[in-house]
Amino acid sequence: MKNLTIAVDGPAGSGKSTISKKIARELDIIYIDTGAMYRALTLKLLKNNINIHDKKELYKILQSTSIDFRNNHIFLDGKNVDEEIRDNQISTNVSDVAKIKEVREKLVEIQRDIARNKSVIMDGRDIGSFVLPNANYKFYITASIEERGYRRYKELKGKGYNVNLDAIIEEIRERDRIDSTREFSPLVKCADAIEIDTTDKTIEEVVVHILEIVNRGGK
Repeated sequence: MKNLTIAVDGPAGSGKSTISKKIARELDIIYIDTGAMYRALTLKLLKNNINIHDKKELYKILQSTSIDFRNNHIFLDGKNVDEEIRDNQISTNVSDVAKIKEVREKLVEIQRDIARNKSVIMDGRDIGSFVLPNANYKFYITASIEERGYRRYKELKGKGYNVNLDAIIEEIRERDRIDSTREFSPLVKCADAIEIDTTDKTIEEVVVHILEIVNRGGK
């Protein structure tokens, strides 16, 4: 296969980014974290106090923003923002930014350009349905909302944040609602995607399962 394309979709906290990174290393292909791209843009909008409903200002920001991946690190306008984009303020605002049609069109254009001539695994909300509809493999990674909330809670506590588990679960519930009901390119499970529930599975178990599917060429 000249260029291998793997689309991984799923809601927040399902484990899709961690799983995709490991798959990329195992298969020696490029990993594209599309969620990180939306987070990076959200970071820039918040830092510049841009009103996301001001289409003129939003368009100017989109035209002057550079988002790139280098060695599995994300760069915003030439600066590594791996840590900054994981701030909880970004998490609570990113879905509102990501639902804007102009934002998605711009970032999808970048994502498709990256995948055009390279073997990639790309994760997000609309990869199999919209960004890479002809991907060789499509997976939908999910987990219970309680488990997803707990994972996010542990991550933030580990970084020293003072957070409340119930509040985190409600934030994720709201992100789910925004992501799956947005007008343009919502979060959906494609009919041809293989669904994997990670609630009671380890990352390693899921990685092995996906690699088995890819290596044998199908379900």
